Amino acid sequence: MARHGGGRGWYGKVVGAALGVMMLATGASVWTAQAGAADEPAPQADAPAKPGSDVKPVSATIAHASDAGKRGVNITIDDGPDPKWTPQMLDLLRQYDVKATFCMVGTQAQAHPDLVKKVVAAGHRLCDHSVSHNTAMDKESGTYQSQQILDAERMITKASGGVRPMYYRAPGGAFTPDSRKLAASRGMRPLGWNVDSKDFEQPGADAMVATVQRELPNGPTVLFHDAGGDRAQTVEALRRLLPWMKQQGYTFGFPVR
Repeated sequence: MARHGGGRGWYGKVVGAALGVMMLATGASVWTAQAGAADEPAPQADAPAKPGSDVKPVSATIAHASDAGKRGVNITIDDGPDPKWTPQMLDLLRQYDVKATFCMVGTQAQAHPDLVKKVVAAGHRLCDHSVSHNTAMDKESGTYQSQQILDAERMITKASGGVRPMYYRAPGGAFTPDSRKLAASRGMRPLGWNVDSKDFEQPGADAMVATVQRELPNGPTVLFHDAGGDRAQTVEALRRLLPWMKQQGYTFGFPVR
């Protein structure tokens, strides 16, 4: 998701209760673009790929393009899964025969493994969106970043029944060069976005539709959310946008790997 406010965002209290871990609060973080630099030491992969494993390293550059070509669109949905909103979005995607990439928060995946399995069964792809959705994690230590990425990978993989996330999207775009390298070493392509629907701000479905229609020529990867608040506006916006995109000659794909 885009960087809204500062610190850990809406997951802070939930994660504190769920994990029983006291995390240091961080101040508001200025948007630094999705490839943000950092002075932290390199996170160390404490679960590196082993010879003969199915983990194949991928590019550490941030993906924005679509594997569906020049008229391709990547629908990406962040912060879930959520028992109320994820099923509604899955129904819409099924109705319009669209596949999407779900960027899941580790604690949410752990809490709702049935939904993770439904996402996979419907042919969508999984993305690691960290354990606790700290939008200032690029300011944290390398050890912290490593834990957030690798623990979420394990949580999502377990919840899915063994299907690994194919991408890593840093909360709020809080990437660092080293966190990108770590994710890529685990076979997860760092994932950016071109179009922010602004649904996290709940501006109304009309405003979301207008934003996406205006900005889609800027690039194919569109950002929505299925958790973190009331997502009724997002559902309505998708209900309008998916058929509109097809009418405009767009096809749906996945982010490049």
